[in-house]
Amino acid sequence: MVDVEAERGKQASSRDSEEGAGWSCQQIGTFERLRPHDTGFNWLNVATLWRSRNEILAGLFGDPSGQVRQRWVAGQLEGGADVEFRIRPEVGPSFDFLVLGDTGEGDASQYAVVPGLLKVGEGTSFAVIASDVIYPAGSPNEYGDKFYRPYKDYDAPIYAIPGNHDWYDGLGGFMRIFCDAPPLKPKPGTGWLRGLLWRRPEAVDEERLAEARELRGRPSQQAGQPGPYWVIESDGLLVVGVDTGIRGEIDAVQTEWLRRVSRDPRPKVLITGKPIYTRNDYKPSPLEGGGTIDDIVRDPEHRYVAAIGGDVHNYQRYPVRVGDRVIQYIVSGGGGAFMHATHTIRRVDVAGVHEDDFRLYPLRGDSLSFYSQLYAKRLRMKWIYLTPAEAACVMAGQIGNTPVRPLDGQVTITRRMRWAARLLGAWPWPFRLPVDRVFHRYLSEFSDWDTPPFFKHFLHLSVTPELLKIRCIAATGCLEQELRPPVEDEVVIALS
Repeated sequence: MVDVEAERGKQASSRDSEEGAGWSCQQIGTFERLRPHDTGFNWLNVATLWRSRNEILAGLFGDPSGQVRQRWVAGQLEGGADVEFRIRPEVGPSFDFLVLGDTGEGDASQYAVVPGLLKVGEGTSFAVIASDVIYPAGSPNEYGDKFYRPYKDYDAPIYAIPGNHDWYDGLGGFMRIFCDAPPLKPKPGTGWLRGLLWRRPEAVDEERLAEARELRGRPSQQAGQPGPYWVIESDGLLVVGVDTGIRGEIDAVQTEWLRRVSRDPRPKVLITGKPIYTRNDYKPSPLEGGGTIDDIVRDPEHRYVAAIGGDVHNYQRYPVRVGDRVIQYIVSGGGGAFMHATHTIRRVDVAGVHEDDFRLYPLRGDSLSFYSQLYAKRLRMKWIYLTPAEAACVMAGQIGNTPVRPLDGQVTITRRMRWAARLLGAWPWPFRLPVDRVFHRYLSEFSDWDTPPFFKHFLHLSVTPELLKIRCIAATGCLEQELRPPVEDEVVIALS
């Protein structure tokens, strides 16, 4: 097992220097050798958007995920799955595991995470993918290059919680891969128009799938997941995985299961497809029958110490005080997909969290600088480009704090810099325009890139009878950060 604390002492992070952020990439990492060179991903492709249409249909005509999930769960129980969907890995009182979210684009940004993950993850007991295993629509025929190949050398089980994109296949690919479930029998939809337009599961290419499975065919890599939601049990901690479907809603069967599991007296970490806090906003996910997931998390008798959600493609941590304790709410969706901009996140104050206690990766300044570089090239408008130091100062002026990373010399914020920041959603306009929300919702999604720095990350969690330590590990795509993966954030939580 890699001594992450020792590695941290050797390698600067983005909070320490521009080099630590990957801006001075002397040599590209080894990740390019891992992936097939004919793979790529482009959200601007019309076929990609059409395959993702179920998101829009669910918003217009209702989300059928709850009813479909109940059918999958009933089939698993009929097949002999544990009624509480428990997973019991062979771990002692102290163990480590990984969490990575929103992985499956199959392009350079996903594979750039792999070398550091293998280095830090050596000796870990298992890994969890939190949301969106396969883009754009969860097809079982794309697991080869987007799941089996990138993680073929990770010598431990990988469990997963589906994201909205995995549900665009009706969860057919996810359930086949992770739960070895047979296909659901067709059932007429309740909405005629939704049923007409709804994307249905793809037929499985059995030969192709068998070849892909051989890449993770060792006994030590087999997972045996009981369903789309589950609880991983150890002596001192439960890891509770919740399936939030397409729209973040929890059906009655899963709700009752979650309530039962949460009454266990052991401390718990929640892993969910949708984060509860993100972008200084509160999104607690409703439960069928009333209440929210966060109501369960906040109940002191349930002893949740952290809630980790995917779906948003960056890292954010909100330490929220609930009564006499603090719950760590974490966004961890930087495992491989395009980066959602962080420079559009305004000064944090949600749930009483102070800006100085909030953590994120990439830093707002790095996010703004990279997007300015990207759009300066695409729009051929050189004046938009902001250096990392300029962008950091612009964001400090907007947020009202001291730049997180020390700056070499003094930077004066000019009109050019302000207007560049306005165009990229980082600085308010003189009149009301929701540019920041538009940029986050659409332009980030259509701005994927395949060259470092990538600003990807994954989580490394260490469990002892007394403590849980959560570290955010960066992946820039540069060789220096592959050899010594930087720790961007760390929090220690008492369990006893």
